[in-house]
Amino acid sequence: MKFDFNYYNPTKIYFGKTALNNLKKELANYGENILLVYGKNSIKKNGLYDKVMEILKESNKKVVELQGIKSNPTYTQMMEGARLVKENNVDLILAVGGGSVIDCSKGIAVSAYSEEDPWQKYWVDCKRVDNKVIPVGSILTMVGTGSEMNGGSVITNEEKMLKNGRVFPANVYPKFSILNPEYTYTIPKNQMVSGIFDTLSHLMEQYFSGDDNNTTDYVIEGVMNALIDNARVAIENPMDYEARSNIMWCATLGLNTVTGLSKEQDWEVHMIEHQVGAYTDCPHGIGLAIVSVPYYRYIYKYGLDKFVRFAKKVWKIHGKDMSKDEIALAGIEKLSDFIKELGIPTTLREIGATEEMLPLIANSTEIMDSGYKKLTADEILEILKKAY
Repeated sequence: MKFDFNYYNPTKIYFGKTALNNLKKELANYGENILLVYGKNSIKKNGLYDKVMEILKESNKKVVELQGIKSNPTYTQMMEGARLVKENNVDLILAVGGGSVIDCSKGIAVSAYSEEDPWQKYWVDCKRVDNKVIPVGSILTMVGTGSEMNGGSVITNEEKMLKNGRVFPANVYPKFSILNPEYTYTIPKNQMVSGIFDTLSHLMEQYFSGDDNNTTDYVIEGVMNALIDNARVAIENPMDYEARSNIMWCATLGLNTVTGLSKEQDWEVHMIEHQVGAYTDCPHGIGLAIVSVPYYRYIYKYGLDKFVRFAKKVWKIHGKDMSKDEIALAGIEKLSDFIKELGIPTTLREIGATEEMLPLIANSTEIMDSGYKKLTADEILEILKKAY
């Protein structure tokens, strides 16, 4: 393990078919005022809303609701939540939904009592959180982001056309997260595959860095193999509990910081996709899939040995009578094939991007000083053109 590290994750996980049974005892740890945050109508259609409201009522909680959180949560929605927190003296924010709902809830948690403009302070200047933070709990209904067990909060500022991410410290992590794979059954296929690729992208962003023999890389390879195998089962039978439960846990492991220990990490694919999402409002995992293949084809030579290992360990390419370059490119081609197998679009045109957007996206993308190569805006534009 090349780099020293400290590890602490305070989120309590309740996993499985009976996980919701633990909500009542968790609610007992907080005051009576609850902000319930959720998306559009899916939790009402599948009955989860009624179950949660019944438990809240039994727990003698007063509930105020913030509904309609978008798949790319906006600064406007977040600040509406912050207003509700202050006006109702909220003691706990309960996020019921996918990563977008949880990300927004964490944003609300740190913003409600900020004396400065939260966007500038926390998502631009990335200052220390020095104001009151409202605790967050989550009930997960869509997997992919790993937001249920980390401090990440990605918010889109519609006015500025910026989609920025911030990883907050452990005091902003959800205090508890309820993970029942059955709650993911009713999401549309495009959301399921988006979450699957989001998970895979998190793992690859952490994997493609460094040239040391790191235990974390072995962990990542195992999780990637589990994710790919179970994704194929879930595509054929979305109601397969074993497959959906494995995918759910892969997603949590993929970004609860375990798979980043003692790693330099990359994250440039995410930075590019954030700006793609700001301009097109595409599902996050879909944008990641479109960007990943041209990006990795562009940078693989700078981390050739790791891309060879990826091809062999994850895609089972034996490489006999092949050069390192051929093996690495074959692995990236297998990744491309998997994206098509999931039924994910492969070009930016398919998600509504225009040629005019490409330089705007490139010039607004945050350049990461990590991974195998620090790109320029011109290089990002070249990658976007190949993705177009």
